[in-house]
Amino acid sequence: MTPTESAASALQDHASLWRVGEGCATDVVSAACDALVAGLDSPALRILAACTRAEADYDVHDLLPPALDELGLTLLPAGSEAAEEARQREALARRMLAGRAGALGPHAPYPPPAMDTTWL
Repeated sequence: MTPTESAASALQDHASLWRVGEGCATDVVSAACDALVAGLDSPALRILAACTRAEADYDVHDLLPPALDELGLTLLPAGSEAAEEARQREALARRMLAGRAGALGPHAPYPPPAMDTTWL
């Protein structure tokens, strides 16, 4: 994945998390800044990235849809399967970083059990 593709994916993930109440507006603005640095560009993205922390909670609601639209990205509707998947990925990533979940998932035994080779 190229840096611009990665930045676009991160922006869309942050937008989805914000939409379902799992992320904050300042994270969306930070992702917009990262997208500009990675090489994505559009007039609405520049305006979104220019929001201050104080403005973010009030302005992201209006600025995010046109920014995503200009980049060919979609704002996932709250309650959609894709938005829920983004929320779950973020929650799993937080758990993994905190050391509370293995790489195989939050309910996987850690370390994984040894493979049964008696049938070989």
